[in-house]
Amino acid sequence: MYGFINSCLKSLVMEKFGQETWDKLSSLAGVQDTFMTYTVYDDILTLSLVAEACSLLDVPADVLLKLFGEHFFVFCKNSGYDAMLQTLGGNLVEFIENLDSLHSYLALSYQEMNAPSFRVEMTDDGKMLLHYYSDRKGLHHIVPGIMEAVARDLFDSKVNMVVLNQSEEDERTGKKEHVVFLVNQSKQVSKTTDQVHLNHREEAFFRRMRDRYVSLAGKKSGWDLIRALVLSAEGSHQSNFCPCYPDKLWMEEKAFCNAFPFHIIFDKDLKIKQTGVNIQKFVPGLQTRDATLDQYFIIVHPQVTFTIESISKFINSQFVLKNSTLKLRGQMMWMDSLGCMLYLCSPKLRSLQELQDVGLHLADLAQHDVTRDLVLLNQQRLAEMELTNQLERKKEELRILSRHLEAEKEKTETLLYAMLPRHVANQLKDGKSVKAGEFEVCTILFSDVVTFTNICAACEPIQIVHMLNSMYSKFDRLTSIHDVYKVETIGDAYMVVGGVPVPTQSHARRVANFALGMRIAAREVTNPVTDKPIQIRVGLHTGPVLAGVVGEKMPRYCLFGDTVNTASRMESHGLPDCIHLSNSTYSELKDAGFNIQERGEIEVKGKGQMATYFLLGNLLVSEDWIMGKENGQTCIYEEDTHGHIERDADKEPDVRGDPDTPTDGLGPSDPSHFKTITPFAWDISSPYGTNGNSINTPENMTNSRLCVII
Repeated sequence: MYGFINSCLKSLVMEKFGQETWDKLSSLAGVQDTFMTYTVYDDILTLSLVAEACSLLDVPADVLLKLFGEHFFVFCKNSGYDAMLQTLGGNLVEFIENLDSLHSYLALSYQEMNAPSFRVEMTDDGKMLLHYYSDRKGLHHIVPGIMEAVARDLFDSKVNMVVLNQSEEDERTGKKEHVVFLVNQSKQVSKTTDQVHLNHREEAFFRRMRDRYVSLAGKKSGWDLIRALVLSAEGSHQSNFCPCYPDKLWMEEKAFCNAFPFHIIFDKDLKIKQTGVNIQKFVPGLQTRDATLDQYFIIVHPQVTFTIESISKFINSQFVLKNSTLKLRGQMMWMDSLGCMLYLCSPKLRSLQELQDVGLHLADLAQHDVTRDLVLLNQQRLAEMELTNQLERKKEELRILSRHLEAEKEKTETLLYAMLPRHVANQLKDGKSVKAGEFEVCTILFSDVVTFTNICAACEPIQIVHMLNSMYSKFDRLTSIHDVYKVETIGDAYMVVGGVPVPTQSHARRVANFALGMRIAAREVTNPVTDKPIQIRVGLHTGPVLAGVVGEKMPRYCLFGDTVNTASRMESHGLPDCIHLSNSTYSELKDAGFNIQERGEIEVKGKGQMATYFLLGNLLVSEDWIMGKENGQTCIYEEDTHGHIERDADKEPDVRGDPDTPTDGLGPSDPSHFKTITPFAWDISSPYGTNGNSINTPENMTNSRLCVII
């Protein structure tokens, strides 16, 4: 079947059951999402789609096929075949009798189309029987759907069809399915519709009368004008027309054979009695004595046995005969007085190329034969079809590329959002400058791996990479669970912040729970030197910061201020497997249910004496809750408990800056504004002890590293 049929099935499912149903159906059947109109698809594909649709929708096959038949008629009308269908016949019988001719015409465009065949039979008691022939079994339920839609839409009637017989083909060649329907047709028009049609007919009648009056006015007057109008109205009805035939045929035999160069007359035994001049030219054997038509031709359409009886049953069909060089298409007419059949035909050609292949010229076709025009028009039609095919293929390629591009875009955005806050990334994508802003309070965390320098000296680089990757993957998952922002990773150092870039009153609790989760996760990472779990140091501090985007080629969202430096000192002055808190962080957590131990005052580099604490655990929740393992949670903070601050990541955070100070995208342009903001340094050195006498100074540490971000 051509893609046109599959597209109709897709349209039916989407219209009646929705896009999601089609997506699921196409995935179950293993087919692509779009069908090319002029591309041939295996029948198995269409049948599998129907079977999957019946299974998915829990609908019997006969119901779905009938629904498809009704939709197919509407789909054809909407696809540009409306006028062709409306002019096919004046009633349902004529419509059905000319369906085969329509299929024959469409075969010029759809060359490999294998359409069903229809034949109408009127019984002696006036009943109408519809004979349906098809190479495909089990699809005859489509026919009632089509016929009911045709009768309702074109002929304002209601049709009820009942299957009388279903058998293997015995009238035509091959094993074809033959289904006989009893067709009951009745008028089904409401009074309102009937009145509307009556009004339309009256308006049309009076319009014709007015036009006739205008044409006769001035030429006639009085009773002569009235008489002329009445006679013209009577003459408009052709229901009483009776053709007139001459007493003898005023045409000689030679003129007839020249006027119809492609015709054959044969008797009931298929013996050829007369042929046109051009058939004699291309098939000279027809002139031999006692030659029969079936010796030189086979019937391609309709696929019937080559006998007068079978041909007579399909007398209203268009017959296509074929031999080794020529294919003819035409009409069969039975001449009862002579006991012979007249086959008026012409070569069946689709293009000028086929004309050349057969060895014909346009001059070989009679002047009145529309085959001349048909070949030329179809040549253009084939070119348009090829162009349409190319456009559909390009459209499908673009659709697939667009889908891939969308997937790549999502990956890029995911990577971008991993580097920058969402609202900052969106502003940069829109070409806007991102202003620096001051956050009045937030909690910053630093961590590093104990004896990381010694581990690096004793291991291969790839082992270090695997260790850090395992550790950071676990930490990254925890950032999503506790909704904290990952700022930076340098070597073994890991930095996060709570309350930036989206302010929240629970920033300290989030970061504290995150720190507890880090300590648990670190125990699952193995030290490649000792094959024991690694140990980390963690430091937290709470205070104000200034945040902004630094750089253009590889922009980073950085934090500035003394709070950053102090948080780094809390980490570097901490102990292995401990979470070191400053006094400000302790003040935020002391009444929040955490188990906190006082460390006492210690000497902090650049800060002097500071009272610090150790975070031991959370008394209110379990370790599984901290690790996000309960109920498969991805984020365990739904609302702040101390306020109603919106946490919309796409919304620019409410940060405070000086509105009167001009900015260049990173903050105030006056350098004096940054006098109190010191670039922070990560002092990654050996842990400091609690005893003041055992404190080591960075100047004496030869393995210390200083990383400064400005």
